[in-house]
Amino acid sequence: MPKVVLLSQFELPYHKIGSWTTMYNYYLQKNHNLDYIVCPEPKTHIDTLEYSIVKASLLEKSKRKVFNKRYLAHLSALEGIIEANEKYVIQIVDNFGIVNHLDILLKDKYNRSNFYIQFFYHGFPPFYNNLKGRPFFESIDEMVLLTNDSYKQHKEFYTALPCRFSVLHNGIDRKIFKPIDAKGKVELKSRLGAEGKTVLLWCSQDRPKKGLDLILDVWKRIYKQHNDIVLWVIGAKRSDNIDGVQFIGKVPHENIHEYYQASSIYLFPSLNKEGFGLSLIEALSSGNICIASHNGGIPEVLNYGEYGKLIDRPNFINDWMMAIEDSLKTINENQVLLPEGVYDIDIWCKSMNEKIENAKISLS
Repeated sequence: MPKVVLLSQFELPYHKIGSWTTMYNYYLQKNHNLDYIVCPEPKTHIDTLEYSIVKASLLEKSKRKVFNKRYLAHLSALEGIIEANEKYVIQIVDNFGIVNHLDILLKDKYNRSNFYIQFFYHGFPPFYNNLKGRPFFESIDEMVLLTNDSYKQHKEFYTALPCRFSVLHNGIDRKIFKPIDAKGKVELKSRLGAEGKTVLLWCSQDRPKKGLDLILDVWKRIYKQHNDIVLWVIGAKRSDNIDGVQFIGKVPHENIHEYYQASSIYLFPSLNKEGFGLSLIEALSSGNICIASHNGGIPEVLNYGEYGKLIDRPNFINDWMMAIEDSLKTINENQVLLPEGVYDIDIWCKSMNEKIENAKISLS
């Protein structure tokens, strides 16, 4: 029976905020189908996994620099697992750079047909141009994308895609990210300092492509017409003094669901081709009206407008103003209840196991 190895650039369990690492943290505590993990030393180990630790000593770093082999430690740790004539499924997440080195290693020292490389891409647009794309896709066996729309982009962009493709939507713990009743919402808003207010929420890393400056510009115009709203900004360390805006900074992931539950409108003004948007489905599952850019994988996540409002021109301030005003006027009628099971982390775990079993079949 083929063994399954996760080749990770991050330690798992991962104790910082992340997207795919959060899902893997959950998955590894459940009925997972992994056998080994190659990663830096974590604070704690998963008892049901065998670890091969990527060494981070000064000696190892010097070797990588001298021999110009950035992934030497990862590949050495992987070789500590591999046994001749055994078969392996190797999972890689977003680490494009290691693929060519891994493929060369497997061809030079082993029987390449005994390995199935399953690459998970959490972006949306094609990563490589046509010239670099072909050798990359020839080096992997399967590319797992977040949306079907991303696959369409890849299929249209590349003249050749010599590997298998599949799609695995992100998942969240819907036992935590869920709506609360009206009484609970009032009490929660009071505790979080927004008593009597309708809360709008922006939550992301503070990068230009995440659209915070655009939303703050929109807010200055919207707030003039309302005195019963507040904008919570989570994830941005700013000291700007803007009427009606509270810069909350970072919130531990174990507490973030309360802010989603207390808010009513979630703003996702992504100005780039977003892969999926984990915070978007967290807010959606918590009962928010979601207003989001028609960009990248976002339309598919919102089921092309069924689960939220899509802004076709996300760089236009007036379009955001109109969508927010409309949502404030019809806030009770616009709320969407996400269907049961959609974007559920338990479904994600089940689908992950199915992808692993299908990879094993390909090796048989």
